[in-house]
Amino acid sequence: MFAFVRNNTRVLQIILLALIVPSFVVVGVQGFTQFRNKDKGVAHVDGRPITQAEFDNALRQQAELMRQQMPGLSAAFFDTPQFKRRVLDDLVRQHVIAQAAQDQRLVTPDARLARLIVSDPQVAPFLRPDGKWNTDLLAAQGRDPVSIEGLLRQQYSLRQVLSGVADTAFVPQASSRVALDAVFQRREVQVARFDAASFAAQVQPTDAQLRAYYDAPQNAAQFQAPEQAKVEYLVLDLASIKARLKLPIEEVRAYYEQNATRFTTPEERRARHILVKVEAGANAQAKQAARAKAEALLAQVRKQPEQFADIARKQSDDVGSAANGGDLDYFGRGAMAKPFEDAAFALKAGQISDLVETEFGFHIIQVTDVRGGQRQPFEAVQAQIEDELRTQQAQRQYAEAAERFTNLVYEQADSLKPAADELQLTVRRADAVTRRPGAGVPPELAQPRLLDLLFARDSVQSKRNTEAVETGPNQLVSARIVEYRPARKLPFDDVKSQVRDRVVAVQAAQLAKQEAERRVTAWKSAPDQARMDAPLLLSHGMPSDLPRPIAQAALRTPVDKLPAWATVDLGNNQGWAVVRINKVLPSDVSEDNAREAGQQFGQLWAAAETQAYLATLKSRYKAKTDPATESALAASAPPVASAP
Repeated sequence: MFAFVRNNTRVLQIILLALIVPSFVVVGVQGFTQFRNKDKGVAHVDGRPITQAEFDNALRQQAELMRQQMPGLSAAFFDTPQFKRRVLDDLVRQHVIAQAAQDQRLVTPDARLARLIVSDPQVAPFLRPDGKWNTDLLAAQGRDPVSIEGLLRQQYSLRQVLSGVADTAFVPQASSRVALDAVFQRREVQVARFDAASFAAQVQPTDAQLRAYYDAPQNAAQFQAPEQAKVEYLVLDLASIKARLKLPIEEVRAYYEQNATRFTTPEERRARHILVKVEAGANAQAKQAARAKAEALLAQVRKQPEQFADIARKQSDDVGSAANGGDLDYFGRGAMAKPFEDAAFALKAGQISDLVETEFGFHIIQVTDVRGGQRQPFEAVQAQIEDELRTQQAQRQYAEAAERFTNLVYEQADSLKPAADELQLTVRRADAVTRRPGAGVPPELAQPRLLDLLFARDSVQSKRNTEAVETGPNQLVSARIVEYRPARKLPFDDVKSQVRDRVVAVQAAQLAKQEAERRVTAWKSAPDQARMDAPLLLSHGMPSDLPRPIAQAALRTPVDKLPAWATVDLGNNQGWAVVRINKVLPSDVSEDNAREAGQQFGQLWAAAETQAYLATLKSRYKAKTDPATESALAASAPPVASAP
């Protein structure tokens, strides 16, 4: 039981947070009343404020849920205006729903609560097989049945506000048929492209045009240098700990003596053998006959040892080695049957063994060479041993050093020097560091999470150390900004060639548009004169190599009259295209796919009706965000400086 709790703690925490977070609003409606006279509110629903305290609580709750679900998520993400806007919008939505539930007197009686609990898959992990609460699991997460049932009762009551619309949405058959026909119908189309690059040679922009393009506010971002910073940073890793370790020579030599076999080349033998095979299960008479033959061969090779290879070729039953004169090449300990190994390693080069019996039969062994067995001198392996011992000690010391590093860069956040001095580290420096890793950035700094923290508004303004960030196995980094240069618009003279390229692209695209419009006008009058690509079939369900803007235009253009025509902007000043729809063919989708699509369309219809109802509720309860809050969210983006 307790092993299950330990092994699944994170999963259970995520489930509990998913259950609790949607319910905090009811607590907010009922439990934050005391703040209303003291806090103007970040937003209002039905004239009642959503307090700053409640908003902060919602931010913490949502951040915790997302951290549980995505452990690698950057801490800086939770300080972005996008995250705060998402939480605030959801908070307003939940307040609107809570107010509607209260006005509509929607409650969850005990009997309904019991039925919903046993059928809710999110609750299932906390129930025993008999449907009762598993109090041990709840207690392990700091909860009890009473508190969980209270939260679930609130959540189920809130669900009733929108479920009355979502669960009863009805899609008229005619609407469904029209929508699905539009999705699955096939169109025969032809395309003619007018690439801007083909018109670039006709464009000769003036300096005044270049300057006007550069000065236009909507083009400012095109000529903007990113924010940059001079940075100090500190790295704690195994290498930095190893560098400060000193080992007594006696300790190194003792390791060498205690691990002598590690530094000794394994001894090997090269041998020939003659095998007189004895089949498994042979009787005593057969074994005796084999022994007699082996003894005769042994006498022969001892009398004529130089003939061992020839005798092995003719007499050995080992078909694998007999052709090679019984040669087994070099082998070490553990490669042969134990009796064979013991006999071979007891011989010197040139010696012949007595008969050796194994499960294969009787062997006669001649060792032809011996190699290995030499121990490397201490001086040859001293550096290797020192490195290994320092690595072992660094690994043992890293956890303690990492904790101290983390505390020091946080507690003395105005400088990295105290941590560097105490842990004998070197403060490193880097110039022109940007929010996104660029070429030449030290690998320790090229980590998105560290850069997000480094360029967070508070870090930029206070120039304090970031928290210690794990940037790799056994590696922590903390950094601080020494000098910050905000994003800025580059001077006109520095980017004039880029401005010209952009102006040429824009004007060339305009010429492409004019040509496309001229052609389509002419082709409508004389369709047979249209020079277009070969016809192809297109539908929402068919893959296509056409650029997305062309495919979308071909499928969205009204086809009340055929052929139908459309001119299409290819985007990014790439040019324009003319699309002609020749035919509209009925769908060839299977009944199963059509049925599945109909169900999906019904779900989308229900979602649209639900959103429309929610918008009505927001209007009814006059849900609005406080202007000061809107301004604060809008001001969360990094500052941008103007060009000189």
